Amino acid sequence: MDTRSTSNRKRDHIRICIEKPVQFRHKSTWLEHVHLPHNALPEISAKEIQTETRFLGAKLSFPFMIEPITGGVPEALTINTALAESAEILKVAMGVGSQRLGLEDAESERTFKVVREKAPTAFLVANIGAAQLSERPGDKAARAVEMIEANALSIHLNPLQEIVQGEDHANFSNALKMIGKTVDAVDVPVIVKETGCGISKEVAKKLITAGVSCLDVAGAGGTSWAAVESLRAEESHDDSRARLGREFWDWGIPTAASVIEARSVTNLPIVASGGLRTGLDLAKCLAIGANLGGAAYPLLRPATMGASNVVGEIRQYDSELRAAMFIVGARNVEALGRTQFLVTGELRQWLDQRKIKRRREPPTRKRK
Repeated sequence: MDTRSTSNRKRDHIRICIEKPVQFRHKSTWLEHVHLPHNALPEISAKEIQTETRFLGAKLSFPFMIEPITGGVPEALTINTALAESAEILKVAMGVGSQRLGLEDAESERTFKVVREKAPTAFLVANIGAAQLSERPGDKAARAVEMIEANALSIHLNPLQEIVQGEDHANFSNALKMIGKTVDAVDVPVIVKETGCGISKEVAKKLITAGVSCLDVAGAGGTSWAAVESLRAEESHDDSRARLGREFWDWGIPTAASVIEARSVTNLPIVASGGLRTGLDLAKCLAIGANLGGAAYPLLRPATMGASNVVGEIRQYDSELRAAMFIVGARNVEALGRTQFLVTGELRQWLDQRKIKRRREPPTRKRK
């Protein structure tokens, strides 16, 4: 692997996400179509509200994950240090960025290993791409887990980003088979996550058969990686790839739809990410079937300025989540998950046409 090329790409990703408009332009998360009925008589005290939850065997202070952002380049050391310190202070989960570079370049490992150093008790998630899984996927996966002493492993799916980067990158042949092999090879739970385009019920069913422990839907409506790669292509004067990225800028299944699709076919834990910008967004995701919510983009710029800035941003999510729980009358996260909700507009039309029934605890399909 050309580590210098990968390093440059990661630097570009950080810079472009901070400096340029990379959010979806014409498609939202559709969370605006999810409505939680107001409870004018909640009959609880705001001080009673409990946001603690359990996720893959771990106790979290509230249902939130710092989603993968970066790693492998010098700039990532500062960012990951701030994120890890925040995860430790707040007792939330944290995933690192793709460890591809760390697996190939020993000098890059430091930007990942610092996470466990700064967050000795936090729930940490290692990260490897499905497109990079080889015929011996367990080797890379085990090394990724060991590198940060991870509590879980995330395998990310990013076919749109890969095809916009170029056809040489876009190879998902046997990806499901390799995911299954990875599940068998590692001794930690395996999460499969998208990177901004969502997971459909059909893909969710396939991942269940592979034995994964959790789905992170990472739906459309937040950061568009087609946009990021399009802007990179513009800077390198590659007009063809730039146009390709612009065409697919708003591609994907909105986050709200993806959460409901996945929940309709499994009772595995679901992480809702992709465009969650407030604690109310988080509350809606928990009501429609997610177990955790996550964010990356809103924490990137604060992470360049230190942990206190990240802590402030995440505490705002917590404050807004607690407010939402109070005004729907939910004392705890489990009660919020049982809260009735309404869907309207495009989301309702989507669910109707996809013939998706909203179910709370459907049977999970087990591996044979």
